[in-house]
Amino acid sequence: MSVIQDIRDKYAKVTVVLIALALVGFILTDYFSSQSRGMSSLPNTIGVVNGKKVLFDEFNDKVTQEEEGLKSQGYPQTAALSQQALDKAWNQEINQIVLSQSFSDLGISVGKKELNDLLYGTNPSSIARQYLSNPQEPYNPAAVQQTIAQIRKSGDANQKTQLNQLLNNMVLERQYEKFNAVFSNSLNTPKWLVEKQNSDNSRLAKISFVKENYTSIPDSTIKVTDAEINEYVSKYPKQFKQQESRSIAYVSFSAAPSPTDSAAVLQEISQLKEKLATADSVGMFLASEGANFFDGYINANTVQIAVKDSIFRLPVGGVYGPYLDGNSYVVARMMGSKILPDSVKCRHVLISNDIANGGFADSLAAAKIDSVKKAIEGGANWGEMVNKYNPQSDGSRQAAGEMTFSSTQIQDEGFAPEFAKFILFDGKPGERKVVKTSFGYHYIEIQSFIKPTTHYKVAYLPREIVASQETDNAALNQANEFAAESRDHKAFETNYEKKWKSKGFTRNQAPNIPSWSSEVPGLGLSRGFVRAIYGADLGEVLKPERIENNYVVAAVTEVLEEGTMSAEKARPSVEPMLRNRKKAAAIQAKIGAITTLEAAATALGGKTIEVGDSLRMTGTQNVAIGFEPRVLGVAFNPANQGKVVTTAIPGLAGVFVVRVDQQSTTPVLAGDIQEQRKARTEQAKQALSNQYSPNNPLSILRNAAEVKDYRSKRY
Repeated sequence: MSVIQDIRDKYAKVTVVLIALALVGFILTDYFSSQSRGMSSLPNTIGVVNGKKVLFDEFNDKVTQEEEGLKSQGYPQTAALSQQALDKAWNQEINQIVLSQSFSDLGISVGKKELNDLLYGTNPSSIARQYLSNPQEPYNPAAVQQTIAQIRKSGDANQKTQLNQLLNNMVLERQYEKFNAVFSNSLNTPKWLVEKQNSDNSRLAKISFVKENYTSIPDSTIKVTDAEINEYVSKYPKQFKQQESRSIAYVSFSAAPSPTDSAAVLQEISQLKEKLATADSVGMFLASEGANFFDGYINANTVQIAVKDSIFRLPVGGVYGPYLDGNSYVVARMMGSKILPDSVKCRHVLISNDIANGGFADSLAAAKIDSVKKAIEGGANWGEMVNKYNPQSDGSRQAAGEMTFSSTQIQDEGFAPEFAKFILFDGKPGERKVVKTSFGYHYIEIQSFIKPTTHYKVAYLPREIVASQETDNAALNQANEFAAESRDHKAFETNYEKKWKSKGFTRNQAPNIPSWSSEVPGLGLSRGFVRAIYGADLGEVLKPERIENNYVVAAVTEVLEEGTMSAEKARPSVEPMLRNRKKAAAIQAKIGAITTLEAAATALGGKTIEVGDSLRMTGTQNVAIGFEPRVLGVAFNPANQGKVVTTAIPGLAGVFVVRVDQQSTTPVLAGDIQEQRKARTEQAKQALSNQYSPNNPLSILRNAAEVKDYRSKRY
């Protein structure tokens, strides 16, 4: 296999790395349609990050790369995969822009000599190891240099683009390492801070207190106005940012298969059971019914079917079923069983007959493998023969030709059948044989069979349970009827309550749907439906939309623009706090001037004086007082020692009147100060390198960045 094909295949298997240490992944949905990519009337700018435009044409290539990478890893082409690719590319784009701007500001760069060191030096980049060489073999700088030269000289446009992207990623990764080191190496835990924390840890306090809980005043008696909420929001606007979103109310009408549909499929598969049992060519019969047939033996331990024991007890030719497996009815026919190893360890010498890629003519290759056989039989070293003849692309040089394959791998259609037949079925441990395959001539030795166990060959014929056209039409007709009777949101609610609720239908809500999303909470994935929601006005009822197995009728109940929350939106989080403030003021007024705890207890209607003993300054919660930071602050203030605090303290759960009875210290086994400094500095470095930490440099840059997201206009 040529080096150009090697790099192409590797790119088909792995998503291009942008910044290996700091990428944030998101699991979302499908954004793109063929129409949105080809219309010149649509805007070319799909985002702006700190003033830098993100252009659709360039960005869309990155999205496509992400899609291809995910598909090559086995993910099915679904709406979820497409949106995951889009969102990953978008977050990588933000990361790259904010980091590149910071690299420029700080003068962090990677020169040509340093890049050469990353490619050809003693400590090559992990990206170069992964994509420009065989990760299973020692890194070969000369081979990497040859690969790059060959791509630049004779590679196609796609390969050259991939190579340039890979080199750019190497530079970005190295720049980020330097960038992160700037912060990491500047961390320090001062000696005074450790000593202060140790001193605080040693402190104890004992208090007596009277407490009036906020729950003593009914919430209904305290009013919080919109003006008061707006005033609070205006003081702390960063806490009340809101993104553009829409909310809907909806009723769904199920088009899932009915019991009648299930019975029809069961009857169909039952009729096919006899045909499967009598088929002369099972493979051809299954193909004619749209089913696949794995003509190999599977380790019984790896089979996850609930009824596998019943199937495995069948005689050869016996048929079992129909049985329910997921959303399908299945019948199974036993084709045979064998005792086979779970895996096979073997070694080989390969003489390639691929002249175009450095191999020999077929007759010469045959002669050479015969010489290899005689040499090894005469005592020649396997490893020397392997290093002399096996192509580098074979991947077996490092282990002296030794390889271990599972029985499933050996029977895979991509595995050389002649090689497979000898090592799994015909040969035994210790046996050697010359075998010709499409790769050339192999001299193979079976070294060992690992965990021999029973394997079964079974033919499966499934029939998915799907909804009939009658079932689908019935659901659609109901949805159309409901939509026709619901002209606006008010009519939607009235119609549901009067007519449809009694029929067993449920009204649900999906709040805060972003413009760029394809997911509707509770319903599933539908980019078209989200577009329709954003194309509608507040209160508008949308026409029925098919989402998975439901027809959905929705009304737009809320339209939020990007900016600061309104009083209505902020009320759930702000109102309880402002209400407690008013309750605290009322309780403080009821207590009046504070002289003694007894007087305060009497003013509050005969409250009990309680004791909080063994309070720790660094404690987060105490059984007596709960989590009350302000009370702890009062308890450890040296000025309050032996005194009644003359100001009532509004805490989180109520108002406290406190007397500080005692302040003391206890021995704390703090250990060596220098070791503590070192340990805490290392902890800080670990927290800094955590990409999910808010203190991570990249997280800080992203949070501070001004990002305009216009993806929904194109995807």
